[in-house]
Parts: sequence; structure tokens; C-alpha cells
Amino acid sequence: MLAGSDVRIAVIGLGYVGLPLAVAFSKKYPVTGFDINKRRIQELKDAYDTTKEISRQDLRKAVNLAFSWDEAALKECNVFIVTVPTPVDHYKKPNLTHLLKASGMIGQMLKKGDVVIYESTVYPGCTEDDCVPVLERESGLKFNEGFFCGYSPERINPGDKINTFTKIKKVTSGSTPETARFVDSLYASVIDAGTHLASSMKVAEASKAIENAQRDVNISFVNELALIFDRMNIDTTEVLEAAATKWNFLKYKPGLVGGHCIGVDPYYLAYKAESLGYYPQVILSGRRVNDMMGVFVANKLVKLMIRKGHKIEGSRVLILGITFKENCPDIRNTRVIDVYRELTDFGMQVEVHDPWASAEQVLSEYNIATLDKPAGKYEAVVLAVAHQEFKAMEFGEFTAADSVIFDLKSVLPQNMVDSRL
Repeated sequence: MLAGSDVRIAVIGLGYVGLPLAVAFSKKYPVTGFDINKRRIQELKDAYDTTKEISRQDLRKAVNLAFSWDEAALKECNVFIVTVPTPVDHYKKPNLTHLLKASGMIGQMLKKGDVVIYESTVYPGCTEDDCVPVLERESGLKFNEGFFCGYSPERINPGDKINTFTKIKKVTSGSTPETARFVDSLYASVIDAGTHLASSMKVAEASKAIENAQRDVNISFVNELALIFDRMNIDTTEVLEAAATKWNFLKYKPGLVGGHCIGVDPYYLAYKAESLGYYPQVILSGRRVNDMMGVFVANKLVKLMIRKGHKIEGSRVLILGITFKENCPDIRNTRVIDVYRELTDFGMQVEVHDPWASAEQVLSEYNIATLDKPAGKYEAVVLAVAHQEFKAMEFGEFTAADSVIFDLKSVLPQNMVDSRL
């Protein structure tokens, strides 16, 4: 097994997960950060991170970190860490395209004794059943003889400047006991919060899947409460605040559940369960509730507007926020798009303003041209994301006395909104 002084790391995929990991490891080891996006690589070489996870100063200080889109730059590396996206397809089935392509590329680079560590979220067994055969085929080496594998699920929380990479405990695992100890010591050398060595890669894979499935189910519960209390004309936020006075109440909030993890990972777990003949009830029922929240929000807004005498078709609606969470530029799998599409189906003129999101990315991904700032008066405003900028906005500049304000995040003063989620 590799000695610490011999470790040369390649990080494959430099998004929200890969870049912080590469920067952290570069403080102890030589690291090559690889991404197929040439523009992303050039920006990082210029010490600019569009995800806002790493500052210019920290990028400039990472002297042991090289960036490249050229596969040849990986040939001297002996530890390959894979952090590519693992989304779901249109039918909510796992899409392993990026993962398998990365595995194929790494397989062509593998040398005897190399270690491949996967961080991308997958279902239990995916590393050994799907990735290893690709590595064997492309390298000509035999698993656990010529090369070894590990799995350490990513735990990056985009936009969180407190719980950063080194401050979150890391689950580790390996394909052999010796590999497991190597992977664990590798991460322990840079993680201040420590590590947890799982007994197998399948256990580590499963731990990641249930982390987000559990959160998804909890949020679906309060979302269902919001649907029920709406019919009772009860403010859900007030109910949750009252219930939270009990010490063991879990204060989850209702909302749109998107992003690269919570809105995706439960489908990976469900897919694996179904392949084994078990059809999950709780996990998928939670997903169904969360997936319908965008339509509920749009229909609720329409009802509020009708009560105030607004004509629905042709009315102007402003959506504040398009990212999947506050104070973060990440637009992956944002469910705000569900609200936007439903409102446009009603014939409304829907405009989006988000100071955090890249206008270019939103246009490319969702075909929406975002506003630099709100213009004119709107019949309705939906605060969809609790960016800090929105809390300080003067809503009177773009609303009239009869405008409807729907606060999905319950961050505005209650007396200035018509409804909260």
C-alpha cells in the first residue's frame, strides 16, 4: 500500500464537492484537479470559483494544486478521487453516465497498487458492481490485486461557511482491510473533525443514501402538514413554533426540496430496493409529497390573487430566487422551476430575480432570462429563496397596495405578507 510521502492525488470533478476537497488535500499532498469543463479550469487557474466555495486568496495559496482538463496530467497520480455528479434521469432512475465515464478514463491511467476512491452519491453496491468492472476492463488489472478501491461519501453543504469540508466528520471505507486503513488515514490527515471507518464500502454507500432520505422524509412530513393546515386556515409556521417548545421536537420547515442531494438520493436507494424485489413505501411517499409542492404553491398564489380581484392571465409575477437554497449560487435540481412553469401555464408573465445565480447558467439550464433587478409593479411576488439580500429589500418599490406577497420561507414580517408556507 502507498506510503504518505508517495501519495499523488487526482480529484476528478471540480464542482461544489471536488474543489474544496482538492484544496484541502493540497495542503498535505501534491494534487491535480481535473474537470472536462475547460472554462471552469481556466477560471480556477485565474483563482476564481463560480461556486463561491473557495476564496481567491485560498486558491492562490494552494501551491500544491494544479488544474487541468488534459487526461495526460493524471498519469503520474496514484490516488484517484471521483466527485462527479450522479443525477437521476427523466424517469427518476439513477444516471451513472458521468460516474462510468470517469471510471473508464481512470481505468486507462491505473498502475499496479493505485487506489480509486469514490465520493459521488450512489446506491449500496454500486462501486463494486458498476464501477469496478469498468476499471478492470480499461486497466487490464484485477480488483484487489492490481488496484484497490475506497468509498467516502461527500458531505459538502453548499453555501455553508461554518460546516466546511474539514469540519465535517468523514465516513471512510476500503475494498480490503489494508485499503480501508489507508483511505481512513488519508482523510484523517486533512479532516479536523475526524473520520468514521465503516466496515465495508456498501455500508459507507448506504450511510450516504439514508442521510438524505431521512431528511427528505422529515421535510415531506411538515410539507404535508402545510397542505393540511392550509385547508384549515392555520399558519404552519406558528404551529411549528409552538410545537418546538418541546425539547425533543424536530423543527423541520416546509418548502421546496431540490438540490443535488435531498431531492435525488432517495431515488437511488429506492432503485436498489426495487431491484431486490422490495418496493419502498415511506421513502417514495415522501418524495411524492415534496415533488408536488411547487404546484401547490402556484395554485395557492392564484387563489390569493383571485381573492384580491386580479385577472390571472397576463398578470405580472416576480419570483425572488431560483437557486435551490439561500446564499448559494447552486441551481441544480431547483424546485423553484416547478412554481415558475405552473404559473406560466396559467398565462402569467413570470419574471425571476436572483443576485446569487449565474444568469448564463439559468438561461442555459432552464431557458429563463433573469432580471438584474425588479422593474415596475407586480401583481404578485413569491419569495422562493431566503437570500440575505431579499430580507433587506424595499418591497414597496415594485408592489402596489393590492399586490399579493407569498413568503415561502417565512422570513418576512408576517404583517407584510398575504401568506406563508
